[in-house]
Amino acid sequence: MRISLRGLHSILKKLKTVFAFLCCANTQVAAICLKLLLFFASSLPYCLLSTTEMLRKYFLRSLLILDDIWDSWILKAFDNQCQILLTTRDKSVTDSVMGPKYIVAVESDLGKEKGLEILSLFVNMKKADLPEQAHSIIKECKGSPLVVSLIGALLRDFPNRWDYYLRQLQNKQFKRIRKSSFYDYEALDEAMSISVEMLREDIKDYYTDLSILQKDVKVPTKVLCILWDMETEEVEDILQEFVNKSLLFCDRNGKSFRYYLHDLQVDFLIEKNRNQLQDLHKKIVTQFQKHYQPHTLSPDQEDCMYWYNFLAYHMASASMHKELCALMFSLDWIKAKTELVGPAHLIHEFVEYRHILDEKDCAVCENFQEFLSLNGHLLGRQPFPNIVQLGLCEPETSEVYQQAKLQAKQEVDHGMLYLEWINKKNIKNLSRLVVRPHTDAVYHACFSEDGQRIASCGVDKTLQVFKAETGEKLLEIKAHEDEVLCCAFSTDDRFIATCSVDKKVKIWNSMTGGLVHVYDEHSEQVNCCHFTNNSHYLLLATASSDCFLKLWDLNQKECRNTMFGHTNSVNHCRFSPDDKLLASCSADGTLKLWDVKSANERKSINVKQFFLNSEEPQEDMEVIVKCCSWSADGTRIMVAAKNKIFLFDIHTGGLLAEIHTGHHSTIQYCDFSPQNHLAVVALSQCCVELWNMDSCLKVADCRGHLSWVHCVMFSPDGSSFLTSSDDQTIRLWETKKVCKNSAIVLKQEIDVVFQENEVMVLAVDNIKRLQLINGKTGQIDYLIEAQVSCCCLSPHLQYIAFGGEDGAVEILELLNNRIFQSRIGHKKTVRHIQFTDDGKTLISSSDDSSIQVWNWQSEEYVFLQAHQETVKDFKLLKNSKLLSWSFDGTVKIWSIITGRIEKDFVCHQDTVLSCDISPDATKFSSTSADKTAKIWSFELLSPLHELRGHKGCVRCSVFSVDSTLLATGDDNGEIRIWNVSNGELLHLCAPILVEEGAATHGGWVTDLCFSPDSKMLVSAGGYLKWWNVVTGESSQTFYTNGTCLKKIHVSSDFKTYVTVDNLGILYILQMLE
Repeated sequence: MRISLRGLHSILKKLKTVFAFLCCANTQVAAICLKLLLFFASSLPYCLLSTTEMLRKYFLRSLLILDDIWDSWILKAFDNQCQILLTTRDKSVTDSVMGPKYIVAVESDLGKEKGLEILSLFVNMKKADLPEQAHSIIKECKGSPLVVSLIGALLRDFPNRWDYYLRQLQNKQFKRIRKSSFYDYEALDEAMSISVEMLREDIKDYYTDLSILQKDVKVPTKVLCILWDMETEEVEDILQEFVNKSLLFCDRNGKSFRYYLHDLQVDFLIEKNRNQLQDLHKKIVTQFQKHYQPHTLSPDQEDCMYWYNFLAYHMASASMHKELCALMFSLDWIKAKTELVGPAHLIHEFVEYRHILDEKDCAVCENFQEFLSLNGHLLGRQPFPNIVQLGLCEPETSEVYQQAKLQAKQEVDHGMLYLEWINKKNIKNLSRLVVRPHTDAVYHACFSEDGQRIASCGVDKTLQVFKAETGEKLLEIKAHEDEVLCCAFSTDDRFIATCSVDKKVKIWNSMTGGLVHVYDEHSEQVNCCHFTNNSHYLLLATASSDCFLKLWDLNQKECRNTMFGHTNSVNHCRFSPDDKLLASCSADGTLKLWDVKSANERKSINVKQFFLNSEEPQEDMEVIVKCCSWSADGTRIMVAAKNKIFLFDIHTGGLLAEIHTGHHSTIQYCDFSPQNHLAVVALSQCCVELWNMDSCLKVADCRGHLSWVHCVMFSPDGSSFLTSSDDQTIRLWETKKVCKNSAIVLKQEIDVVFQENEVMVLAVDNIKRLQLINGKTGQIDYLIEAQVSCCCLSPHLQYIAFGGEDGAVEILELLNNRIFQSRIGHKKTVRHIQFTDDGKTLISSSDDSSIQVWNWQSEEYVFLQAHQETVKDFKLLKNSKLLSWSFDGTVKIWSIITGRIEKDFVCHQDTVLSCDISPDATKFSSTSADKTAKIWSFELLSPLHELRGHKGCVRCSVFSVDSTLLATGDDNGEIRIWNVSNGELLHLCAPILVEEGAATHGGWVTDLCFSPDSKMLVSAGGYLKWWNVVTGESSQTFYTNGTCLKKIHVSSDFKTYVTVDNLGILYILQMLE
């Protein structure tokens, strides 16, 4: 076998290295090495045999160290039957020699510290003295030994080229990273390509096919089987050759193999095969289409995750726009993918590929992106919601709705149940994105300085970081041993600080999630952390329940300053825009301003004084100052305490403005907009308010959260703001969109009359107006302004009646919209009101424990007074009878003519929460806070059956139309169906368990209704559910925007449903036929 000149010169280079090493080690060996080197240089051997003989003569018993061996014939040339230590990127070179072999794998990634250490050796510097570019080079090449050693060698010769070589790496200009006197290859691209050149000709094209793989992606064997139309064994044999030559890496997990490329290999392949990339992407898409239909991929398939994550990427890269749209705009694909990986990656794809679509497809893209963005918190739960039903809630102009409607009609023919939201066109959703990153309450969330990322923390003890545009998770860190109360990005976005109930403050690398510092000098829980606004001198402030504030320099291990002065827990702190002052808020009722440089107190404002009145002494009053926020110009500071916002002048400490947000909730958080005049306020009552701080007028209500809102924060440019809540979600809102909103919302006290094909709804709105709404047409008649606590319609829609907080009951004639009759009969708020079937009598109940029966035409009235506590509700019986139940645990039967009690049932030891009357009028049910339900006969004073098993308050009950079944619902979201004749439990309608910490049925089950054939049941709670009574299984779920549904009004044919959620949104639903 002839040795080429190039091959021999390569051997000579290796020999020089080895000989130099040996000479240094032993002077006796030096003479032998020199003789052999001179021999090689003067008389080139012409065959392997002569070379081997020479080695045996001079190195019979030795250790040969051979570096960077590519071909087996080179190893054979050195095979003198001695021990050999060799380095190679192709482990198959050892197949040509005999004897035992030991393989030591070298990691493809040196790691940051080792990479820096090697660079420091090359340039003869201490690792700590290396410039910032050294860190960037290691990060850019991911610690590749090849790149680190090559650039290190180049920097030894050209020590001022740090920026140059970093720039070439970042721009993938591998040809410009050229040979130095220390390195064997002309340039970096040659060093990487030599492995490819050594491949067999028949498999080089297969390696070219790998140009379409993305970085950091491990590809299952099955994907390449599809791509190459080969059996698994054939594919594995080809890939093993790549692995043997270090061209590919294999991750073996049991029986499955996954293959991946180093980032530099990906860059090299893309650069080398740039002109072929589109065809290569088209090839893999074509092969996929040959073997699969997108929505038929099964989670148990080895390759399904790859296709879900990268099929759209390959289509876009292949410029297959038609196929891309068909895939991304398919509800089947969206259902399959979101069920497996959630919605965030799909949202990312809609954002990523929008620019390559035409105008029409862009509009469709926006439809789907909005659908996923606003339903992401639902699409991440288990069991997975019906995506067709969610799609039916979209605007009718949306492509999502049109596809959902088409699918729903087809599935209805096969027995599925779907609901149309017929009045949805009046509803505007103000949120831009809803994400559910945590499994419990979210206490805090904040934007990165560039606005691209959001960090959040909460009860589940984790720190989450995700993309602000799509919700894609970037980091998930088990941050603390207890609840995490606050998090903050540093101004340069390099770090995230967290603080916790565990009394610790931690600093994290915001990109890698690595822990940088732990500070534990506070003696109580740490409530807040905040970085300075100037990244050149980074300080962190922390506020704790130990009454202290502390300042931390990230370059020091210990606290720089401790600020004394508060006498109770410090809840919040914020640096002024110029970082000269630090503001702090405390449970001692004060706002304090501190000089950052000296850590001395500059000013103290007693916020507590603004709550003083003559009836409540100052010493007995607790005023917790919750939070503060600086105006952008640093001249004003906003402070929140109880249900008020105060605006102070920084220089004088004078009060500039005071805003009262309402009596029924407390302010949890506030933030000033970078535009100065707007402020956003989080309230305990599930609501967020936007205020104009110049005019002190409320701009908008932002409703959407289902529980307390803990945090609000504007984005750095003020174009959007985020909110976080106990409901485990974070919502993003567009500021301009919210400012334009003037939506009127309803209270939950409504009455509904179903009349032929019409649905008439009587409701009270948030500005105290009575509205009469035609559910079919959407027409709204505004009737009257009043303090309405309850209302009802007469059976023939001639009159309406309403009760007030002052105990008054009034009747309004609809024809001329005037008050027809009025009577103040109750001493307290009227809670329930109802006309009799003939419309001549009006019955009302009140907090004063009485029931009034008023014949408003004759102006005669009777009071039913015997309950010892508030009347919970009542129902009319036949023959002028009335059944009432109360907090006193009793149920009473009355004559509404005489006002006398006809029967008195002592039903429960606790509050009676609901009653229902059987359609055959022989029995009634009672449910109680004592967790039991009972079935009674009107003829007996003892129960027929006591129904036990509920683990929460039994809040509602209903008989089936045939009087054979009773359904009961409790506060744990559980529904039970009982046999009325024997009290036997027939079905337990299982609660919906989302994840640990989440509510079942979205909360309490508050109302139930059977279908006329007693085969279906609808329930109201956190949302609406339909059940198959025969099997006890769920047939459909309708997720309302809000929660806490009080009642469901159902038409007699069980096809139309009306309810209002706690956000004041009206739902008129119709069963799809």
